[in-house]
Amino acid sequence: MDGSSTERRARLENLLHLARVSRGISRAKLARSLGRDPTKILPDSGNPKIDYVVKLAEVLEWPVGDVVDAIWKGHSPTQDPAPATDESFESLNRLLLDAIGGGRFREAVGIAQRMFSVARTAEERAHACVREAAGWDGLGRYAKVEDAARRGLGQSGMSLRLRLVLQATLANAQYALWDLVPALGTCEVLARWYEENPPERRREFKRVAYVRYVRGNTLRRLAATEPERAELHAAAAKRDLEYAADLYTSLAEELGEPALEALAHTCRGGLIELETMIGTRGPEEAVEEIVGVIEGADLSESAHGDWIESIGWWCVFGSSIALRHLEGRALQRAVQCLVNRGLEVAERADQWALRERLFSLQFQLHRTVEEATGLDLQLSLDDRTRANITGAMGRFPRFSETGWHMLETAHVIPSQREGVDA
Repeated sequence: MDGSSTERRARLENLLHLARVSRGISRAKLARSLGRDPTKILPDSGNPKIDYVVKLAEVLEWPVGDVVDAIWKGHSPTQDPAPATDESFESLNRLLLDAIGGGRFREAVGIAQRMFSVARTAEERAHACVREAAGWDGLGRYAKVEDAARRGLGQSGMSLRLRLVLQATLANAQYALWDLVPALGTCEVLARWYEENPPERRREFKRVAYVRYVRGNTLRRLAATEPERAELHAAAAKRDLEYAADLYTSLAEELGEPALEALAHTCRGGLIELETMIGTRGPEEAVEEIVGVIEGADLSESAHGDWIESIGWWCVFGSSIALRHLEGRALQRAVQCLVNRGLEVAERADQWALRERLFSLQFQLHRTVEEATGLDLQLSLDDRTRANITGAMGRFPRFSETGWHMLETAHVIPSQREGVDA
């Protein structure tokens, strides 16, 4: 047995002991819970099968992922994410900023975890968590963003500035995962704070705009999912997104940051959807305007990444409007056009939140057409799309059921692009 197998076996044995002690059960009862013979409760290989891991997680009352980490990575959920190193916090921070700037988000996560391990103060540990969350955000792993933000918020003695940043990070992750009520609650606290304590420096108003952006979009989603309060939510969302759009636009001009104008553009797309909910704009006119903007958008290699992502969100807004208000061929043409364009953008930007929304809207159109025609229609998916659907399922628990329906009922077609590794 090699060294790594020996170490895994030892870690697994420790977990089994912890399970017995924490639950106060005998070895025989633990074996029954794991579906094992009491004399062979520990797999010889130290490499347990998935059903064993799931059952052990149930006994420990841990998430399955934490049990996997404890066995294969050698740390529990309460331990530091990485061992201490001889590197300095400052040098690691420089490496991390370079990794994020180059889009190497997985590398950034590893560096941030090393930063946490060498941090000397609560401020530095919280700062490392902010950096780690940014890396996970770039990978579309919003549950990991939540974990990093919560770990950061658990550091006592950090500055107010970092606490506000971590709270905003947490709210956005909750919004992305469709945990809308917690996201709204976090945003409410932040928005109230900034109303009573406006920043002293103009640059810091980016954080104010961001909170209103997240709260406005959270309310926009709540307006679609809580019909009994749709009018109330939509009106509040409209106020927030108008405020955020205006503030982002002025900050973009003053600070010379085009990414902020892209965020303002995304706000304006969300406002079009809200206006159709409120009834101040006709849905046909709204979809026509959105399609016109998307068809005229510059998606060349030289286009700014934030602008490209904004176009993807306009595809989401337009598809949502069409599915809510249009029928027949007009509905199919609009959603097919917008979803296909949006998926091109999501692939270009490698944006998982966009993928999740667009796949959901694509499936919603499929179901709508089936119900209208009475036909049992089949989705056609290439290998690349199937891989992306699988990736979205792992990142967004709410999407999992839809993803399984798509994968289990789809007709598989060859990849549309040569050289794509599915």
